Formats: sequence, structure tokens, C-alpha cells
Amino acid sequence: MSDSVPTNPPTDRPLPTELTGSGAVSGAVNSAANSAANGAMNGGAAADSRLPRCFHAVGEGSVHRELNVREIANAVREAQGTLWVDIDSNSRQQLALLEKVFNFHPLSIEDVLNPMSRPKVEQYDGYLFVTLRVVRFQEETTDPYDMETANLYFFLGPSFLVTVHSGPSPNIDRVAEVALRTPDLISRGPARLAHHIMDAAVDAFFPILDRVDEFLDSLEERVFGSFDEESLRDIFSVKRMILSLRRYLAPQREIFNVLSNRPSPLLPADVQLYYRDIYDHMLRINDSLETYRDLLSSTMESYLSQVSNRLNVVTKGLSVIATLSIPFVVVSGMWGMNFSRIPFSQHPYGFELIVVAQLVLGGGLIWLFRNRKWL
Repeated sequence: MSDSVPTNPPTDRPLPTELTGSGAVSGAVNSAANSAANGAMNGGAAADSRLPRCFHAVGEGSVHRELNVREIANAVREAQGTLWVDIDSNSRQQLALLEKVFNFHPLSIEDVLNPMSRPKVEQYDGYLFVTLRVVRFQEETTDPYDMETANLYFFLGPSFLVTVHSGPSPNIDRVAEVALRTPDLISRGPARLAHHIMDAAVDAFFPILDRVDEFLDSLEERVFGSFDEESLRDIFSVKRMILSLRRYLAPQREIFNVLSNRPSPLLPADVQLYYRDIYDHMLRINDSLETYRDLLSSTMESYLSQVSNRLNVVTKGLSVIATLSIPFVVVSGMWGMNFSRIPFSQHPYGFELIVVAQLVLGGGLIWLFRNRKWL
């Protein structure tokens, strides 16, 4: 967690002139808001990408979902209830709200614009900035081990939560659907709402672990069963996937350790208990990855051992063949020399005797090998 970076609190900034001006500008803003409200706030994609998905809980069981830019700015300025604004970073109009309405620090906005920013948690004046990395398997690919990653950003304030992501986010959509059915989810406050979203993002790792477990079971069957020669390539693919998951999880484990233990006015002690539960989930995921890594190492060692055993069997067979051919080579070499006096060269059954001698020597070697259990 980096040092605190001062900035003006979001609620102290006056509404920008381009959002409060009268006449054509103000009318355009309200017109865009009204055109997007019907489709954007029902858990799906916005009909007008200039407006983000919003939830604003202002009372017991009262949640407003159709907010235009002016209403978002008023909610931020009044700091009443709980405001959740979900921004798609692919929309420049939505990204502009981070600076013009919420007055977030330029460094945190710069992190949002950088898709390769690392997972972290930073304390700014008036809000917490959290970056998480979510992982899922590629749907449109022929490689079953191919994964894709995306960053999920959180601006957690005393009365608001701003989430930012690129394109559709299944984790955000699931929580938004729950919020539509259970308005009380928003009324619990921005810290609890952020917990629900982060918990959904972390729980998304468990199906990935189930897939890794299936891969390992399949690899073990192939290595110890049919000994598929493609197993080695798959072993390295799964190993690379596990290493990538561990690399993604390592900094995020520290994030939840900070959120669950470090005192913060934005995270009451009773809420930090929920973040501690997410931290426990991260530990479970990390332990599972460690176990899978050990199993994969054992599987690879077993594969290499089988390769070595098969090589030994082939080498042993070639050695036996070479040894059994020694009598034939020696006898053929001796009786093939160009001398006038060669034993049995004039004998009427010389050839038959030499063949019998070779067979006897070969049979003797076979008996010796079997007696010493070399065959």
C-alpha cells in the first residue's frame, strides 16, 4: 500500500460548468440521460454509452437507478445515502466523470487508463483506490489452457463507490442483478457493496481451480495409462497456467490483508471482518495452487521416469541382441580369414559344426542372462 496522496475531497468540488450550464449544453446532458435511462440501468448494456450504470440508495428500501450526469453530480455533492456508479472505460464520456464529477486524483485516473497497471490499494484524501485483476478462460480459442485477464478498479468513498472496467464484467453484472432484486444491498453502504463485488471477483477463481484439477486428473491418466507423448506439452501448459495464476494472486492477497487489518475511516471494523473472509479465500486459493504445483511436479517426474524406463528397456534389448551376436561375429570373423590352414575347412561337415557351435554359444549366453535375471 503506497503512501497517502493528498487531493481535494470529491464532495468539495463545485459542479463543472460544462455539466451545469444552461441552454443547449444542459439540455443535451439531460436528453442523453433520459435516452439511456430506459436501457442502461436494468442490468444490461447501456443504450447510450455516455451514461454509466448507477444505483443510488437514499432511504430505507428506496433505490434510484435512472440517474443522469446532473443527478450523479448532485448525489456526490450532497453525500446522502449510497451511490454506486459503474463505468465502462471504453466510453470516453463515462471516464470523464472521474475527473469532472468525482474530482479523483490524476494518478488514480492514470492507473485506470493503463490496462497493465498492477493490483494495489492506495489511500487518497477522501477515498480508497483499489485495483484488482480478474482472470477467466478464453471462450473463443482452441487452446483449453488459454486465459485472459482484466483489471477491475474501485474508488471507495464515504458515500459512494465507483467501479471501472473495460467492456462487460460478469462479476459486476452478477452483483448488479442481485442489487435489482435486493435493494438493501446498496443501502448497506459503499464498503459492503465493494465487498460483494470483490468477493464475486475472488470467487471466480474457484471454477478455474476446478478446471486445473480436471487437467491434472487427465494428465495423470495419460501419463500412467496410455503414456501419451503429447502429455509433456500439456504438462508445461498447465505449469505455465499455474505460475500465471500465482503471479496474479500474490499481490492481491496482500491487498485484502491490508483491507482487512489496516485501520481506515472508510472501512469500519465490522466491515473489515467481511474483507478478512475474502482474505481467507485468497489463502485457500493460494494453498490449492501450491498443491497443484506439487502434483504437477510429481506428474512430470513420473513422466520423465517412464521415459527413462522405456529408454532403459530399449537399451537393454539392444545390448542383449549385441551380446548374443558376439559368437556369430567372432566365429564368422575367425573362419573368414584368408589362411590355408583353417580348422574344419576340409571337413565334410565343417559348416554344420560351426553353426552348431555358434548356436551352443548363443544358447549358453541366453542361459547365463536368464540365470542372472538379465532377461
